[in-house]
Amino acid sequence: MKYIESKKNDEIKQLKKLSATKNIRKTGTYLIEGFHLVREADQYDQKFEKLFVTENYSDDRLVKKYYDIATTISEDVSEEISETKSPQGIFAVIKVQDVPDMPTLDGKWVILDDVQDPGNVGTIVRTADAAGYNGVITSLNSADTYQPKVQRSMQGSQFHLPIYRMDIQKALKLAKDSSLEIYGSEVNKSAKPYNELPKTENFALIMGNEAHGVSKDVLVNCDENIYIPILGKAESLNVAVAAGVLMYGLQSL
Repeated sequence: MKYIESKKNDEIKQLKKLSATKNIRKTGTYLIEGFHLVREADQYDQKFEKLFVTENYSDDRLVKKYYDIATTISEDVSEEISETKSPQGIFAVIKVQDVPDMPTLDGKWVILDDVQDPGNVGTIVRTADAAGYNGVITSLNSADTYQPKVQRSMQGSQFHLPIYRMDIQKALKLAKDSSLEIYGSEVNKSAKPYNELPKTENFALIMGNEAHGVSKDVLVNCDENIYIPILGKAESLNVAVAAGVLMYGLQSL
């Protein structure tokens, strides 16, 4: 395998640019980091473009599978590429996924209305995967799911269920046209407690921005606006935690 020792190597400089959304969209590739994510990408047939590993991975069976596109890097280079404090020393450049056409929605969906924190977006996708949801739609102003921090938070769930990115009003119309019940989450006691809703297996749950919640022009078009009763003295819940409560609470288990 080729060996790169210097952090100033041109290929490494280009690799670091894949942390920016504009470069991900421009190249059609993105960077994942860590053995678990790389293994998940391989198991779910993602298209690998390049693989970069430190020497301690040189004899790994997964690395040998991609020997022709693998490069060994120094620990210094690994630390330069990594977005974490303790890099594992394995990185892959993979192709942006082709998402299948979506004429209608079916089953249970989560729609994110300008959820901007990468950790929140990734955690919600991961929880949607765990809760058996059919997919996730993010608005154009939500954190991009190809960003490294979102990728790490999703922990491979991005390979298990479809994730679409579109204008929030388009997503709302798609849910309506698909005859889904649409539930807007709202920190407002004039809304309905989520546990008073009848159980259904065909709905869209909309979660809103960390500071402002679901936008008013979305809430007015929901079939029901719902909230989680706060039993203690906390003012509200983190959006990812709230999404987890609602995703499990709204469905029949």
